[in-house]
Amino acid sequence: MSRLIHEEDDAAPRKRDQGSGHLPLTIDTIALHLRRCQTITLDHVKAHFVSYRSQLEEAFNVELDNARSNQDVSELSGYQRQFRLNWQEFETVFYDEISNGFVKFKDKKLGKQESLEETDFDSLSLVDNQALEESITIKSVTTKIDAMISEPLWSLNQRLSLLNGGEKVDDAGNPASPFQLCECLRKAIRAVPNADTRAVNIALKAYADGLNELAKNVVGELNDYLVDAGVLPNLKMNQRPKPKVSRGGVDSKSSYSPSLENFAAGQQAEIQLPDANQPPQVYQLSLVNAIRGLQHNISLSGEQIVGVQQLGDNSVAVITAPQVSQALQNLQLQTVPTADDGNLHNIAVAPTIANSQAMMQGIQLQLQQAGEAQGVFSQQDGSTIDLVGMLFEYMLKDDNIPDSVKAILSYLHTPFLKIAFSDPKFFEQSDHPARVLLNDLAEAGSKWVGNDGTAQYDVLSKIKSIVDRILSDYQADIDVVITLLNEFDAFVKNIARRQELMEKRAMERAKGEQRLREVKIRVNQTIQERTAGQELPSPILLFLLQPWSDYMSFVLLRHGDESDAWTRAIGVVDDVLWAIQPQDDPEEVVMQSELKNRLVASVEAGLETIGFDQVKGGRLIEAITSLIDLALNSKQPEPAPADLRSKLEKMAAEKAGNHDLEKVEAYTDEEKKVVEHLQMIEYGTWFEFEGGRRLKVAWFNRRTMHYMLVDQMGKKVATMSGPELAREIIARKARILSGSSKPFFERALENIFQNLSNKETGDQAEGGDEE
Repeated sequence: MSRLIHEEDDAAPRKRDQGSGHLPLTIDTIALHLRRCQTITLDHVKAHFVSYRSQLEEAFNVELDNARSNQDVSELSGYQRQFRLNWQEFETVFYDEISNGFVKFKDKKLGKQESLEETDFDSLSLVDNQALEESITIKSVTTKIDAMISEPLWSLNQRLSLLNGGEKVDDAGNPASPFQLCECLRKAIRAVPNADTRAVNIALKAYADGLNELAKNVVGELNDYLVDAGVLPNLKMNQRPKPKVSRGGVDSKSSYSPSLENFAAGQQAEIQLPDANQPPQVYQLSLVNAIRGLQHNISLSGEQIVGVQQLGDNSVAVITAPQVSQALQNLQLQTVPTADDGNLHNIAVAPTIANSQAMMQGIQLQLQQAGEAQGVFSQQDGSTIDLVGMLFEYMLKDDNIPDSVKAILSYLHTPFLKIAFSDPKFFEQSDHPARVLLNDLAEAGSKWVGNDGTAQYDVLSKIKSIVDRILSDYQADIDVVITLLNEFDAFVKNIARRQELMEKRAMERAKGEQRLREVKIRVNQTIQERTAGQELPSPILLFLLQPWSDYMSFVLLRHGDESDAWTRAIGVVDDVLWAIQPQDDPEEVVMQSELKNRLVASVEAGLETIGFDQVKGGRLIEAITSLIDLALNSKQPEPAPADLRSKLEKMAAEKAGNHDLEKVEAYTDEEKKVVEHLQMIEYGTWFEFEGGRRLKVAWFNRRTMHYMLVDQMGKKVATMSGPELAREIIARKARILSGSSKPFFERALENIFQNLSNKETGDQAEGGDEE
């Protein structure tokens, strides 16, 4: 049953902002706005649902016409019949889900994902296939619509964020977004008997036919209402100043860098790296414009790219964009990543990625073979070819990406150049599907593929599959890229969740082992402090350094060092050491005799607690009582031989885990510097070891300097001390992979900017020297 958002008192007078005529954003006012948004959304959804019924009927009829077997016809007819019979309930559930979306939004529960701790690791694969397929359908339906209404949808998200107490609202958390409309429909479809994933996908795709108009109307009217209500009425998508170009360069206060259009022919401007603290979209556009400006400046300095139109020269024929696209399509079909031995790790880098000049020559050769008139590339097209070339050249030099992944991704050079020609937003928008896909492919490769010829979870095969499908299927329709992006995104999320669970379990085990190690060291030190300088018989050393140390470790782990149990356990040690020594004072002899029975009871209880062998325990207790009896007769016990004592103490130290303390103290100055650097690394840092194997620091103990390393599947491989790791680094058997939280594409653009800036500075210096 649907729920409405209620105000506590609709009739109560509300105080308005003085001079504005708008209600202040109190809890009641927010509830009022959300209830009105809920009503607006439902009105549009209900109006659209009338036509959806006929659209769904038509969708089933089309599927029936294309059915390949009687079983297929029977299955599709069954879906169609169930929707007809249960239409009213289906419709009601859908409206309820829409209404409840606003209630969940108000309660800050909309779009929240199930926490990792609540995930049943063993059941992941059971549900994921269905949910995955339906999720891909929803994403493919909504991604294009989100792009078409991106500005009003962004504005609505900002206004809802204000109603959400300032917490960011994305499409998944917006109850009126295309994503949520489809998600509500999916839940309603599940209420129809026998509606499986196939039925869900058919119904969702049928809903997509009118979703663009519906979403535009819903989002538009909600924005209008909220603007009238005074919720961010002056909001604009791009609130940023225009660039100012002066003789001295770019105004440093401007968030833009100059684009090519800002430069008159023959005019240069000083270009600086944009402020990375700007909003992501602003920063990306500024960065690309800055790169374009540097390319322009370099061309003005006299360094022209062969085959590109000279500035001011209009006498030569220019190759058109359609010609370039057709030539690239031919090149794309000719380059397929293959290895002679079938090993994906042995695929060679694409031949078209040699350099931008080689790509231009390849395009011109294709035009020549097609009988097209020869010409040169325009300045803008030449810059685009050069920029895409630099992007892939950076990829080949990126140490984070394994060589096998670089080789496969290099085959995307041609199709991505096509995308750059057909869609200028490719470079400017950080969330462009092609950019996101390249980022995801590069990141997945760096996480789950190694330079030692290993690849976890078939990631390398999946990367190659995505690249192959782009090469074969992509012509000019970005939907191909969107579909592959959604597929790969779901694939990676499934892997990441499994890996995270494995890492979490490995980390918990490592923490437990480390805690046990610290406890054993503490116990061993406690025993050593009490026995140092005393000549003790062998049975006492054996008892204290072995079973009683185990019992003390158990007590310290279970009860802590402030507990009575820990105090009693240490007391047994002190009592045993005192009781086996002859006493001269008659009163102490009496105490010694009385202590004997209490000691035996305490020792028996302790050994029983840890499950110590009864026969061995009995012999130790007999030996202790014999030694006490010997002391009561004023006789000194025979001390253990020095070599036996040394052996027992060494065994106890090694068992406690502090056998490498001497090694730790002995490291060199160079090792000390590396160890100090290792103390500053973060969890998740990747190391590449000799042979190309990649291991990640999943956890480390800053006090003991022990690092737990996991492989690319999240399984624990080793625990290494800081000095051990330092020696591996110094011997060049291991290296830290320089990580960055920035996506590959952004790192590449920043690197390209830096290289061009250095090149421009070098050209200017050479020009100054010539003068």
